[in-house]
Amino acid sequence: MQKTLTIRLSPADAASESQVIQKIAGHLHIRATEISGYQVIKKSIDARGRQVMIQLSLKVFAGEPYQPDPKPNFVFQDVRKSNRSALIIGAGPAGLFAALMLLEKGIKPIILERGKDVRARRRDLAMLNKEGILNPESNYCFGEGGAGTYSDGKLYTRSTKRGDIQRILQLFVHFGASPNILFEAHPHIGTNKLPQIITAMRALIEDCGGECHFNQKLSELIISTDTITSVRTRSGDIFKADQVILATGHSARDIFHMLSGSGIRIEAKPFALGVRVEHPQSLIDNIQYHCPLRDPNLPPASYSLVRQVDQHGVFSFCMCPGGIIAPASTSQDELVVNGWSPSKRNNPFANSGMVVTVDELQASKFLKNEKINADNPLLFMYFQQKVEKMAFQAGGGLFRAPAQRLVDFAEKKFSSSLPDNSYLPGLNSAQLHEVLPGFIYSSLAGGFRVFGKQMKGYFSNEAIVVATESRTSSPVRIPRDPETLQHPQIRNLYPCGEGAGYAGGIVSAAMDGERVALAIANLA
Repeated sequence: MQKTLTIRLSPADAASESQVIQKIAGHLHIRATEISGYQVIKKSIDARGRQVMIQLSLKVFAGEPYQPDPKPNFVFQDVRKSNRSALIIGAGPAGLFAALMLLEKGIKPIILERGKDVRARRRDLAMLNKEGILNPESNYCFGEGGAGTYSDGKLYTRSTKRGDIQRILQLFVHFGASPNILFEAHPHIGTNKLPQIITAMRALIEDCGGECHFNQKLSELIISTDTITSVRTRSGDIFKADQVILATGHSARDIFHMLSGSGIRIEAKPFALGVRVEHPQSLIDNIQYHCPLRDPNLPPASYSLVRQVDQHGVFSFCMCPGGIIAPASTSQDELVVNGWSPSKRNNPFANSGMVVTVDELQASKFLKNEKINADNPLLFMYFQQKVEKMAFQAGGGLFRAPAQRLVDFAEKKFSSSLPDNSYLPGLNSAQLHEVLPGFIYSSLAGGFRVFGKQMKGYFSNEAIVVATESRTSSPVRIPRDPETLQHPQIRNLYPCGEGAGYAGGIVSAAMDGERVALAIANLA
């Protein structure tokens, strides 16, 4: 027989196959020897009670041979002789998964990426972290794999209605990710493993006859009437276009300027901005797992927090247990921070974005001296940019970040010293209420106090606040028809992924890339 059931075990028992089988046998009222095998469907941690438990949803085989689910059969076609092609601008998850879907449909993908391949990118990141030298085209945001490759690789998404999440996870496994991501409640690959997976994807694309061109920054869309006939890159190269997928990511401000300057409609999209807060991981473990030392069978603890403060939503974003805060700037005079974790999440710090929603009224008030109106499609981009410049100045250059101890932040006290931390370029003590817009600061200060009541010990000067976490999502939406997914003005332009305002992370961007590729494949 085959049975689907859910069991709860201690972390130690959940790590023991024999204990899991004994628990299954007791649940089904059969002998353990009758169980031929089981498959984990979902694994999650329940830390609500004093005793932390592991919850497993299982497919169990008893009295018959164990038969694991067959691996999906992905068929990528050779497209060297295909009479159909699509240009993909950007090699992030939206662009890469669009390319893979095009291969399945027999359409040749041609990827143009402004940055470098993943291996060359790593050297530029080392220069940024160690020397404070930024390559504006090769950094944490730009380059093969996109922003997620070197800033964590979290695969958790709430976008369950946007596509087939399991298919995306299975594709990651196909290219080298751990099968555990198929059942973990919060799947995560890790910055140390994602580059190899991205490289394997590119190798497959090229082996099938697709093309990947690096250091090819889009500079112009060449349009005849309502159709893109070709595109020009900064190097002067021209690529002809049947269909164009625009998957340039949330930080490609030059693309937003180019579209707006060409009369192609874009829209301001509200987003969220704030800071990174970092605690000792041991403190978060203690708070979440209710014990002084974390059970070795439990992963480093995470958290998710949300609250309305002063009529603004304050919430945690991209929480990184056992993680590192990294400089995610894309311009020489702007300071952006983000977080990431290696696959083992074994660093001694836990960091999370803590951000506040921004609306048109607050953004236009903050930008009143720049005379940028609330109806400007680049309103939130300019807001974002101004705060990043203020943070850079407060950090003192070389991408040192302005920072403050957490309680000092809430009380507007200067931190005469800062605790050990993970931010490699270094921190500079600053009064962050002078860096952040007033409503952002007051909402964060109030939020931290509330979160300290929810998580006893969270509101502590052992923690630091680092400015500024500002690339939470795109500040612009590029409109598209909900049925055809084409831009309403340009019939063969397909805005896609996070930069176009239709995704918020690796999985949702990948699903959107697939949706756009399918729309192209279904053209008559």
